Amino acid sequence: MSRGKKGARRGVLKMNLLKRRTKDNTLYGLLMVCAIWYGLHFIIKSNIVPSPYETVKQFVILFPQVLSVHLIASLYRIIIAILLSVLIGVPLGLWTGMSKKADAIISPIIYILYPLPKVAFLPIFMILMGIGDLSKIVLMITIIVFQILLSVRDGVKEIQKELFYSVFSLGITGLGVCKHLILPAVLPKLISALRITLGISISTLFFAENFATTYGIGYYIMNAWIMVDYLDMFSGIIGLSLLGLFLLKILDLIEKKLCPWVFLEKNSVD
Repeated sequence: MSRGKKGARRGVLKMNLLKRRTKDNTLYGLLMVCAIWYGLHFIIKSNIVPSPYETVKQFVILFPQVLSVHLIASLYRIIIAILLSVLIGVPLGLWTGMSKKADAIISPIIYILYPLPKVAFLPIFMILMGIGDLSKIVLMITIIVFQILLSVRDGVKEIQKELFYSVFSLGITGLGVCKHLILPAVLPKLISALRITLGISISTLFFAENFATTYGIGYYIMNAWIMVDYLDMFSGIIGLSLLGLFLLKILDLIEKKLCPWVFLEKNSVD
């Protein structure tokens, strides 16, 4: 075996060992990101990419009185958008999944509107709804709700008819069918849809918070960039990343609580 192959194999073994030692995959991910970040910092050798140590130190200094305010403002907008999207998308998804007429009416409209870049509608939302939080929340809803609606609809359609017959044979009807069959089948798909849209929503909010607002992590990052303060800018990026990580971990906890059978299936496969 050549030295190159031995070195590559040794590197893979070290990474696997590191992953095993860091039982939490999040910690493993953070270590890998920091390693790449340090590599870029030493390669570029410019204050455009400050070192992770200096950035984290600046983040700790700024968080209590500055960054926390902007992160709370962004978190508020995202949570409201997610809750409203679920309240709108889940009932419509259930309806279109269970009714062929509803599917024939709603699905063609979704197929036309869903591919459109929603960011392009921000000026219209700001004219109609003002420059406050409402226009930004509505913008995120237009991104999240379509994914939720389609995921729930497809989840309902994938339920085998035999399962409905089995439930009916037990004397379960009406809301009982929804509780014991439809919702358990749809919940994993709903949570997966939220994971996918969460990253897109945060990216969109970052863009939206640069217009007519003075609070929000997107505004803070862009303002630091305009002021050529790269240390503060990267501190804001850390905050944005931690915000996304926090929301994704919340989704993981919700999935473990509401869909425990999913993890039983994964463990049995592993």
